[in-house]
Amino acid sequence: MQTTVLGRTGLEVSVAGLGGGGHSRLGKSYGRSHDESVAVVRRAIDLGVSFIDTAAAYGTEEIVGDGIRASGETVVVSTKFSPYGKDGLVKGADVKRFAEKSLKRLRLETLDVYSLHGVVAEDYAYCRDELVPALLALRDQGKIRFPGITERFNSDPAHVMLGRALDDDVFDVVMVGFNLLNPSAARSILPRAKAAGVGTQIMFAVRRALSQPDALAEVVGGLVERGEVDGSGLDLERPFDFLLDAAGSVVEAAYRFCRHAPGADVILTGTGRVEHLEENLGFIQGDPLPASVLAQHEARFGAVDSVTGN
Repeated sequence: MQTTVLGRTGLEVSVAGLGGGGHSRLGKSYGRSHDESVAVVRRAIDLGVSFIDTAAAYGTEEIVGDGIRASGETVVVSTKFSPYGKDGLVKGADVKRFAEKSLKRLRLETLDVYSLHGVVAEDYAYCRDELVPALLALRDQGKIRFPGITERFNSDPAHVMLGRALDDDVFDVVMVGFNLLNPSAARSILPRAKAAGVGTQIMFAVRRALSQPDALAEVVGGLVERGEVDGSGLDLERPFDFLLDAAGSVVEAAYRFCRHAPGADVILTGTGRVEHLEENLGFIQGDPLPASVLAQHEARFGAVDSVTGN
C-alpha cells in the first residue's frame, strides 16, 4: 500500500482510506450483518489501509472498533461529531461527552482526528467560537490528537465554509468533496491546504453519477443546459469516454484523478463488499492519468463548482 504524510499531523497513512459513511456505511445500509461489515474493515487493514474514517452519525464506530481490535494492527482513526442537535446547534460543553461516547464505541483511548461534521457556511463562525475551544481542550487532555472539520458538500459544492476554515488555520485536517464532475477544490481548497500543511481527506471521489452511466448523463446534461459545460462535440450519453483510453472504466479514472491531485492526501472509499474494496484500492493506487487526458478534462469540466455527483 502506498503511503503519504497527512499534512502537519506528521502521521504516515495509506493513500487509500476506508470510509465508514457514504451510501453503504460498510454495508450496514444494505442489511449486511455486523460481522460481515467487520470483515470489510479487517480486509482493508490486511491490504495495508492504515486510515479509517467514521462518524457518530454513520452508526459505524462500533464496526470500525471491532475490526481494528480483531486485526491487532495500529490504524489512524478519524471520527466526527455533528454540531447540529435536535434542539439546534450544540454547546461547547457537549463536545467532551460526544468524544467520550465515540472513544467507547471505537474502544480507543485517543482519537487521532476528531472533526466537526458537515458544517455549513452560515454556522461556521459559531462552531469556531463555541466548539473549537472544546476541541482544543480535548487535545490538551490527550483525548484527541488533531482537530478537523468537514464540509457539507451537497449544499456547499463551491467550498465556501472550508475557505473560511482555512482562513482561520485552526484545523489540522479537513475533509473536502472532490471529483471529476466538480474539481473546484483543486483551485480553491487543495493548494491552500497544502501550503498551510493541513491534511486532506477526499470524499465523493466516486458517487452515484460516476458509477451509473444514466445518472452521469443526466448530471452532465444539466450542466450543458445551464451553460456550465460546453456541449459541442460532447456525447452526452458517454461524456467521459475520453478517459477510457487511459483507464479501464470511469470509476478507475475517477479514483486516479483524485489520488494524484496536488494537495490530496487520503482518498476515501466506502463499501460493504470485500471484492469491491479490493478493486477500489487497486484503482486508487494506479498511475496518474496522462497530461493530455487531464487537459481535456480541465477544458470541459474545470470550471464546474455546482454539482457533487451524489
